[in-house]
Amino acid sequence: MSKLIIEAGRASRQYWSDLWRYRELFGFLAWRDILVRYKQTAIGVAWAVLRPLLTILIGAGVFGTLAQLPSDGVPYAVLVCAGTLPWYFFSNALSESAGSLVGNANLISKVYFPRMILPASAVVVAFVDFAISMVILGGLMAWYGMMPTWRLCALPLFTALAFVTAMGPGLLFTALNVKYRDFRYIIPFVVQFGQFVSPVFYSTTVIQERFGDYGRLVVALNPVVGVIDGFRWAICGTTEMHWESFALSSLLSLGFLAFGVHYFRRTERTFADVI
Repeated sequence: MSKLIIEAGRASRQYWSDLWRYRELFGFLAWRDILVRYKQTAIGVAWAVLRPLLTILIGAGVFGTLAQLPSDGVPYAVLVCAGTLPWYFFSNALSESAGSLVGNANLISKVYFPRMILPASAVVVAFVDFAISMVILGGLMAWYGMMPTWRLCALPLFTALAFVTAMGPGLLFTALNVKYRDFRYIIPFVVQFGQFVSPVFYSTTVIQERFGDYGRLVVALNPVVGVIDGFRWAICGTTEMHWESFALSSLLSLGFLAFGVHYFRRTERTFADVI
């Protein structure tokens, strides 16, 4: 007969090992969210392609054709695509994870499991959309006759950085959304505003040409900038990386992740009572 041992602080000490123990629940929740996301939709997973594709076409038309902004030696549509895809991954991960706890209130109030599983599974769902939307990039590169370079081998590393960049704010907004439901109105504004302050439709070299290295470092205070610059460096082949701003942006992403985990863990014990 197995013994049930009740020990003060045991759950806190074994929290990270519990994340591994509950990996099957993590996979189940992620798969459930993927199925629910496109349930009763007319075109299903094609939405994962259509949404960023329309954004790419509009962005390339406005900023590339009308504004005539430089494109770092590649077709402007490819430049915008290399910025749009990681941005959509970040914005979807932030939006989905922020509402993951509130959307699973019944589950949280009934059984114990590491609550971090819920926002993490939401980020996985956003990654599935991101992986599907990569067909846009392949199609554009084939359309313009662009051959990938050796830099493309570094794309998984920048994708991992995108995970880190999304998880930090995602955990923070998830915890805040449980206590302050006003954040469900703030998050769409943050996502919409962030798209314009991030170099999605233009290259950061434009900032450097006008404001110098200092201006580029200021732009890099946005953690998403490092992810977008990394994707463009890996995909476009002709884009040069500004390693100082990339390092700053990456460090901020790690800092946001540490702060998000800290705040989430500090407030996690109250979720079942507040939600």
